[in-house]
Amino acid sequence: MPLRDIDDLERLKKINAALVSRVERSMDQQGNAFSLFQTAISLENRVRNRTEELHATLRRLEQSNIDLSAAKENAELANLSKTRFLAAASHDVLQPLNAAHLSVSALTEVQTSDEGRKLVRQVERSLETMEDLLRTLLDISKLDAGVVQPEIGDVSLEALFSSLRSDFLPEAEKKGLSLKFRPVNVVVRSDRTLLRRILQNILCNALRYTRSGGVLVGTRHRGDTIRIDVADTGCGIPEDQREAVFEEFHRGTATLADAGLAGGLGLGLAIVRRMAAALGHPVTFSSKVGRGTIFHIDVPVGMAPAEPATTSADMDRPRGYGLFGTKVLLVENDADVLAAMTSLLERWHCQVRAATSTDDALDLLGDTAWVPDIVIADQHLDGGDLGTSTIAEVRDYLGRTVPALIVTADGSEFVAKAARAAGIELMRKPLKPAQLRALLAHLLA
Repeated sequence: MPLRDIDDLERLKKINAALVSRVERSMDQQGNAFSLFQTAISLENRVRNRTEELHATLRRLEQSNIDLSAAKENAELANLSKTRFLAAASHDVLQPLNAAHLSVSALTEVQTSDEGRKLVRQVERSLETMEDLLRTLLDISKLDAGVVQPEIGDVSLEALFSSLRSDFLPEAEKKGLSLKFRPVNVVVRSDRTLLRRILQNILCNALRYTRSGGVLVGTRHRGDTIRIDVADTGCGIPEDQREAVFEEFHRGTATLADAGLAGGLGLGLAIVRRMAAALGHPVTFSSKVGRGTIFHIDVPVGMAPAEPATTSADMDRPRGYGLFGTKVLLVENDADVLAAMTSLLERWHCQVRAATSTDDALDLLGDTAWVPDIVIADQHLDGGDLGTSTIAEVRDYLGRTVPALIVTADGSEFVAKAARAAGIELMRKPLKPAQLRALLAHLLA
């Protein structure tokens, strides 16, 4: 074969090889593309399936959230209903307890044997424990229901401290503890009743958990704020209990049990936190286990100038307990309370005439030979009558401002303001007979 033909043949073979290689590459690319296409379709199907599963899961979760929200709303409504019921029922709850207190007090005075007096004291202690529990639970219910509206005004701390000292000094002395209040001539902006309850609960805890030493109450001026400090030398609060002490029914750790401390419902500081929140008064504390605790209450400075306070001795010392022959017009619509109160007053040698409404009370005054020395009335009477109105009509009928006392289980500020405006003393049920007797003697002196 000629050389030229051989060269042409080799060139054709190279061209053919190149064409075959290009065709093979083209086929490989098509195969890869087809494979990628199939993979893409598979992934798309998987994504679609997962998306549908996710949507189904989200729909179930949404329905679960709706169900949970409805259940939560029903639970909150039920709890609020219970809370409002307790807050509204406080008068009816405390009425029978008041009757029991008065009856036991009258029973005490007719006991002649040591065994009888011992049993009466046991009943009294049980009633006091029941009263503390009921009052505390009712207070919490009122605060949670939002029915407690603070009456903010100027409050003299000296007068408040004097009243607290009078209340707690006997308990401190009984335990061999010192109780000191540093003199302070200052006025703060607060609700006197709620602020007193806050300090009362803190003091009660301080005395309960202090075995030696005592309790000191003082103040510090911090700009526009007065910081009230209540310091004790008690067992202290462990670091891990700092938040727990404000929870309901918390009564401390084994440290307190080891100290041989008893009593208390574990509700005092729970109420402190709620009341302080309602007033906007921050409450904090510092404590060292085995050395004591200091509670701090920050209260805004008042606007009125401080006035010299009446001493506790002047406030609480009755001018005499002689009630012999005192004529008492008693207006009370609860039959049990009426009977118990009448029995107690008669044991104190008072002459009692009882009524259940304003008309009944005025009918009793028709006997001009019998003029009451004092009127004692419940606030809520038969026929929708109010004790403050009854006393006003009795005073108008007699033509003089006869001493008067409202005794009620209604803890609202409205009643307190109405009594103050009319110059009528006010006592809350359940009554403490000794306090009632002292107040009557004071009013009649």
